[in-house]
Amino acid sequence: MSFRLLVVWLLIASASPGQTVHAISDIFKPMASPALAVRDLSYLVFAICGAIFVIVGGLLAYAVIRFRRRPHHDNIEPPQVYGSNQIEIAWTVIPILIVFVLTMATARVIAALQDKSQPANAVQVTVIGHQWWWEFRYPGLNIVTANEMHVPVSPTGKDRPAFLTLESADVDHSFWVPQLSGKTDVIPNRENHMWLDPHETGTYYGNCAEYCGTQHANMLIRIIVDSPEDFDKWVAQQQSPAVDNPRVSKARDAFLGMSCITCHTVRGTPAHGTFGPDLTHLMSRHTLASGMIPNNLGTVFAWVGHPQVIKPGNLMPDMQLNNQELAQVASYLATLR
Repeated sequence: MSFRLLVVWLLIASASPGQTVHAISDIFKPMASPALAVRDLSYLVFAICGAIFVIVGGLLAYAVIRFRRRPHHDNIEPPQVYGSNQIEIAWTVIPILIVFVLTMATARVIAALQDKSQPANAVQVTVIGHQWWWEFRYPGLNIVTANEMHVPVSPTGKDRPAFLTLESADVDHSFWVPQLSGKTDVIPNRENHMWLDPHETGTYYGNCAEYCGTQHANMLIRIIVDSPEDFDKWVAQQQSPAVDNPRVSKARDAFLGMSCITCHTVRGTPAHGTFGPDLTHLMSRHTLASGMIPNNLGTVFAWVGHPQVIKPGNLMPDMQLNNQELAQVASYLATLR
């Protein structure tokens, strides 16, 4: 297995030099209204907790220094204090007030996020968590894709937010893109909801935030925020069926003759499986395996040939293809743009 692992990763590295797959998101640089509300609330919590730390730590340091034992105290009993109504009232009332302020501030933010009205031009996305990848369905646009969600930018005064319905196909997950919103759990047999209104175009990174199995750390999220024009182009491209390229007709027939089609969909072909990601426009995505590796012919070849080497435990089996079959499948998948 170690030799196979070395071969696969050498193939991936040689096929995609200089590409970076992982990125760090800064929770303190919000790029959407929900993330901004979460950051402002966290500042309030940090300020109150910081003040408590300084006061308690200062009083403790004062007590340690002021009332430390001195040589001439050996035969002197210190004053005995048996209670103080004022102190007891203070350390009861002040924590209650602090809890009340934090509770009201948190409730206000939660209510503002949950009660957001949905405009007519909102983009609807159903997010389905799988072990260990994300499925994105756009019911109003007849689009199904995986691991990379596209939404339009929402500049001030021209809001076009994305409203997400979160579902799970198997176990508990949690959807978190720090720069766009707070965490929302993805629970089997339950629908949760959230919304995003990204203020700037670009790619935003997140991860599953609920331990969901051995590859939890590799269940990555990419949200690509497009300009309105680019988003409309992406929608048009994703709505089209797979292009029938006559140059790879033999490779296409080989792919459709394998059991791949029982799990995957390629629109415009007999492949209608729904267990795995929709492959209709596979090569329009930047990564494979939920963000683990960059997407190109070399990595497609490696992934189809040895999925369990790249991402152990995932539900895609090693098909035990020979080199000719593997080359045919990879060459056909590379045309799905």
